[in-house]
Amino acid sequence: MLRSHMLLLSLAVAGAASAADPVPEIQRPPAAPQATGVVHALRTIPEACARLEGQFTTDAKTPYRFAAVRTSERCAPRARLVDAAQAKPTAAGGWRLNDVIRVPSAACPGQQAVVRIWRKEAGNAPPKLDAQGRSRIYLKDGLDAAKAGDLNALPMFAVAMQVEGKGCR
Repeated sequence: MLRSHMLLLSLAVAGAASAADPVPEIQRPPAAPQATGVVHALRTIPEACARLEGQFTTDAKTPYRFAAVRTSERCAPRARLVDAAQAKPTAAGGWRLNDVIRVPSAACPGQQAVVRIWRKEAGNAPPKLDAQGRSRIYLKDGLDAAKAGDLNALPMFAVAMQVEGKGCR
């Protein structure tokens, strides 16, 4: 499940993806420059009960810290959030580039963090309409399907972060 630990930098995946990025589903301008040491929210993914946060650091090896934080303990995720390095999202694999978030550093204008978010639909069809024309899910049917191991797949979001540009001294 989603943990609030720091995600690993996905330099290889993100680096390869940046050269041939398709147009993302969400179009946005670069974010406002962020100061070093200040934690800032990048995006909330309500389906996965997650908020993406970042922070520029003074560490040359890790100039940007990135984490996925659970939004609420009571939130029931309707999608999974995975690391792009493990998921290896491609268009051929059914993934769509959903969002590209660019965050410039206020202390080092030539440097920016780039977060890429891919989305993969589960391909689930809604339940058939009943005699009253309603799409319904009955508890007993759901429990029987779960016991039989016939559970529907969840949509997924894959996230990768890369720092672009040269660091300042």
